[in-house]
Amino acid sequence: MSISQLLLIGASVLTAAVSGVAAGAGTQPLYVQEAEIEVDPAHLESYKAAVAEQIETATRVEPGVIALYAVSENDNPARVRVFEIYRDQDAYRSHLETIHFKTYKATVEKMVRSLKLIRTTPIAFGALPK
Repeated sequence: MSISQLLLIGASVLTAAVSGVAAGAGTQPLYVQEAEIEVDPAHLESYKAAVAEQIETATRVEPGVIALYAVSENDNPARVRVFEIYRDQDAYRSHLETIHFKTYKATVEKMVRSLKLIRTTPIAFGALPK
């Protein structure tokens, strides 16, 4: 599956999730950020497994996690981006305190060369109709 296909599927799921959240929201805005991660290439496969496990668990057990997507650059797979959408800032803070997130951080600590978190403001979400 290509990154474009993955992002298209993700956008479809995201649109459905955000629509449901927006209908019941109104008190706090969504918390959206992008993580830019540089992984040691020698540990790339281990990192991919760890981030995949963390994302699977977070999206399955945390009601405040709307979407988490991890992708890597085609020309430099060690450059990873994680796009994160949470119900609100409290959901993000709660995510940081979960056992699965703390396990992920401890697991990848020596694999990650750099991490930059970029807060973003949603402009629009969209997906092709099913």
